[in-house]
Amino acid sequence: MKKIEVYDTTLRDGAQAEDISFSLEDKLRITEKLDELGVHFIEGGWPGSNPKDAAYFQEVKKLKLKTSRVAAFGSTRKKGVKAQNDGNIKTLLKADTGVITIFGKTWDFHVKEALHATLKENLDMITDSVSYLKKNVDNVFFDAEHFFDGYKNNPDYAIKCLKAAEAAGADIVVLCDTNGGTLPVEVEKIIKTVRKSVDIPVGMHAHNDTDCGVANTIIAIKAGAVHFQGTINGIGERCGNANLVSVIPNLQVKLGYKCIRDSELVKLRDASRFVNEISNLRHFKRQPFVGDSAFAHKGGIHVSAIRKRPETYEHIDPVLVGNSQRVLISDLAGQSNVLRKAEEFGIKIEKSSPKLHDIIDTLKELENMGFQFEGAEASFELLMKKALGLHKTFFNLVGFRVIVEKRKEREEPISEATIMVKVGGHTEHTAATGNGPVNALDNALRKALEKFYPELKDVELHDYKVRVLSAGAGTQARVRVLVESGDRKFKWGTVGVSENIIEASWQALVDSIEYKLLKDEE
Repeated sequence: MKKIEVYDTTLRDGAQAEDISFSLEDKLRITEKLDELGVHFIEGGWPGSNPKDAAYFQEVKKLKLKTSRVAAFGSTRKKGVKAQNDGNIKTLLKADTGVITIFGKTWDFHVKEALHATLKENLDMITDSVSYLKKNVDNVFFDAEHFFDGYKNNPDYAIKCLKAAEAAGADIVVLCDTNGGTLPVEVEKIIKTVRKSVDIPVGMHAHNDTDCGVANTIIAIKAGAVHFQGTINGIGERCGNANLVSVIPNLQVKLGYKCIRDSELVKLRDASRFVNEISNLRHFKRQPFVGDSAFAHKGGIHVSAIRKRPETYEHIDPVLVGNSQRVLISDLAGQSNVLRKAEEFGIKIEKSSPKLHDIIDTLKELENMGFQFEGAEASFELLMKKALGLHKTFFNLVGFRVIVEKRKEREEPISEATIMVKVGGHTEHTAATGNGPVNALDNALRKALEKFYPELKDVELHDYKVRVLSAGAGTQARVRVLVESGDRKFKWGTVGVSENIIEASWQALVDSIEYKLLKDEE
């Protein structure tokens, strides 16, 4: 099994993505998570570019990393300045990492137009920078910026740049598709040519501007590269970088390369979600390998097949990457979906039971009305238990009223809910305010019930979504409300549908509370 080096640049290239800004603490936490994942190198940033990155290289020394080595990133020296006198080079050495990655121009167009240098001056900049750094640190990686564009424009000069880095002592030359415009067929051909021209290892750094970042990285490894760079979830400038979350399992599980340990591969989903959370990004449900929908099954025929042999509709075992199989409930569902969900819920029901058909008919009727249970499995579990006589009524609504009052033009509206419920032989009548009508209703319902069920004090409403179902109906449109609730142990989703948003919200809130009370009795 051929070993491949994994080089993560989430903290530097990933931080250049629009809408992403890592604090120093964010960078340190991500560093620890990447070390748990087992990547070989973590590019911490450019110490000469800003105070935060400079501080990172001081603070990261305090972390007890088990697997990863931290790399500092910067550029070759400036034109007309010796490496030992260059401020950027001095700052790289001051980071004291033991691994330094420097980028240099390999596209003659950039040399002339961006650096305003001659082609020879650029070669001298590469040679001097790499040579000086190599005398002071263990590993120097040379990122050949814009290499593929440079090679296509002037292959002889692009290769000369690589050979200059090699002769100066670089440990590896990393071919960068900086503009992300190169296609896999070009990458394969160019990598094979480069490997004949240099004797040191070759790496790949792909951007995703043609949506080929992952494919280009894989084809580069197949063509002989032994090192690849990318970011978690593919975050990065413009369209992003090669997504390590896809590259690693494709190479390791599909092609038999050794990127990280199998015990670390199972942490892939966790690492992906962690970086999203720190980046304040929503999780992409359909992200390959680690997304919630990556191994989710909805069609009845599919579910019937995976219950017998999961590989009928799953390209790998989801456990390998820390994910799990999910069966979705919808109007496409057949017996297999419902039976599988019953197993998950711990509900016993026979395939021959007429109640199974009743559940399927009810499900399809409700979804025709606009209910959706894919994000509201708690409501579906209650539906099943009601059909099977396993449900318990904890309270009965006598009535509720919600008032929204706006007293002055520049003041916020006031929302108040009054509610009356029966619990056993007791009637509870109470009221509460909130920062909106639904919040007021939720507060009033909790206030009325917590006297009888104090465990409801642990329940929090985490998310509230409204979807308009009947486009064109204006304010008379039917809406679907999805509510995500949770306590100290877990989270659950419930749903309600009505032309009245308060009624739809009420349905979802009641399901949420009943689900909590049922679970606590089990």
